Amino acid sequence: MTETNDSALPLAGLYAEIRPDLDRVESRLSEMIRSDNPLVDEINAYLFTAGGKRLRPALLTLCARMTGNGAGPDAAFWSAVIEIIHAASLVHDDIVDRTDTRRGRETVHSRWGANITVLLGDHLFIRAIHEALRTRRYEIIDVLSEATERMIEGELLECAVSGDPLLTEDRYLEILDKKTAALFGAACRIGGMLGRADPDLVRRLEEFGRNLGLAFQITDDLLDFTGRPDTLGKPVLTDLREGRITLPVICALRKIGGPARTDFIARIAAREDDPSAVEAIRDAVFASGAITEAAAAAAACAAKAKSFLPDEAPTARTLAALADFVCGRNA
Repeated sequence: MTETNDSALPLAGLYAEIRPDLDRVESRLSEMIRSDNPLVDEINAYLFTAGGKRLRPALLTLCARMTGNGAGPDAAFWSAVIEIIHAASLVHDDIVDRTDTRRGRETVHSRWGANITVLLGDHLFIRAIHEALRTRRYEIIDVLSEATERMIEGELLECAVSGDPLLTEDRYLEILDKKTAALFGAACRIGGMLGRADPDLVRRLEEFGRNLGLAFQITDDLLDFTGRPDTLGKPVLTDLREGRITLPVICALRKIGGPARTDFIARIAAREDDPSAVEAIRDAVFASGAITEAAAAAAACAAKAKSFLPDEAPTARTLAALADFVCGRNA
């Protein structure tokens, strides 16, 4: 794994106990994405060598180790499958969001065009499904299928409410639960299954993952306001420009009243035609105290995630530290 930002050092420490397992994940990933088609091989190499936190493989591995039975080779295989599904969703998302850079490099669609990128994302999804079906582990395939379906539903729902300034926090969290938290939860659930955890622990690990996923995405949405482009590896205020109403905006609207609220909503509607509208929205969000409120919501999700971890269980401390990392990261 290659980290390209300030988050590398804390993650390196958190991943120390599972470094050999994650190295096996990288080997399995290299095998799975290799293609006889030169174009597919070229794009996959570009995509998967761009770095990344590998959070989902780490979560699966740590949850598989929770019972003390060890991760085993199956954990590396399923971690690689989940990472391919995650990558496929990212390349599609970047087209929908018109994102030109990710992790400091051109996105796949910026470099090869939208048509090829759509097909590449489809190819990755099918490749992951093909690899999974070969195992005939249908109980795991069922978990992955449900999570992938929820991810797509979340993206569709987000598109449907784009630009709606009256988006409720409940609907916002529903979108996050589907588009991000579902795969986090699946990774943790599959890890528990591979570690032969009892059904109650498997359920608790899935709940840990889902709440961690919520904390992760809320923090991502916060970083769109508070991050630095050189650290994030992408421009800030991208969500706002594209019409995604995130928790900082929702919190600001709760706090702003009267003519200021009317002006705030009008600027959201005008954001595409008036570049100054985005800056005005950002300033109002900061002035309202919404950033602090949204950060507290992310921390609450992380705390709830940690409440599902069993005391003194192997890897529980590392999983709890990952929850803290997710809220404290700057990229």
